[in-house]
Amino acid sequence: MVEVLQNKNLATRFQILVEIAAMQPNIQQRHIAKKLNVTPQAVSDYVKRMLADGLLTSDGRSRYRVSNEGVNWIIKVLRELRAYNSFARSAITGSSVCAALADCDLSGGQTVGLEMKDGLLFATRSVGRGAWGRVVADVKQGEDAGITDIEGIVPVATGRVTILSMPGIQKGGSRKVDLKPLDSHLKDRTFIGALGIEAQVVLRKAGVRFSLYGAAEAAVEAAQSGLRPLLLCVEDEISRLVKRLEEENIGYELINIEKG
Repeated sequence: MVEVLQNKNLATRFQILVEIAAMQPNIQQRHIAKKLNVTPQAVSDYVKRMLADGLLTSDGRSRYRVSNEGVNWIIKVLRELRAYNSFARSAITGSSVCAALADCDLSGGQTVGLEMKDGLLFATRSVGRGAWGRVVADVKQGEDAGITDIEGIVPVATGRVTILSMPGIQKGGSRKVDLKPLDSHLKDRTFIGALGIEAQVVLRKAGVRFSLYGAAEAAVEAAQSGLRPLLLCVEDEISRLVKRLEEENIGYELINIEKG
């Protein structure tokens, strides 16, 4: 459970810190108190404690700024809330019908287990400790099955993204990449994407099918579905890509494949 949802003091601290960030440096404690339905004295007490904890800095009377430490704490809480939002969305699917691939012939009304395989949700006869539901109607193996009355949570281990860094056109582009060692990284990858024209050229030379448009977001979704996506990325796009992965709390490894 997200800590800020369990602790009222932490929740209030988070809200006050966000309000200060929105109106800094000249803040109106009475305005914050009214907006959050707390007393001005309570806001004042929280501000004093956050100053002591290093989450705020002060330029003088009623002039406050969120410190780097405060910004990092806000971002940490937002990541936790985002993850819990995904969990909550999964939990409420039990009140509706969702689609899953049938890994065998299934009958309407049958109780089935739900599991992720190769990034896809499958309905199986094996009912374990994860998630399960009831088949809406008869389906054949490989068809999309309607599943309702879902209970439990489908266990999904977030995949790790492999980023292959290559030089941009200013440093030689695709001509500075050795294709032989590249092959070992491309094996057994369900998802491969390209960021940059130079990266597209390299993957075409390697004879690999790859995702071109929205590759970064597709890699995020693939990792969240348990896959191990690979992205070939020009150097100039690395920092933006890494920031996006860190926002979603997705692990990654960065490998330079430039010749020499």
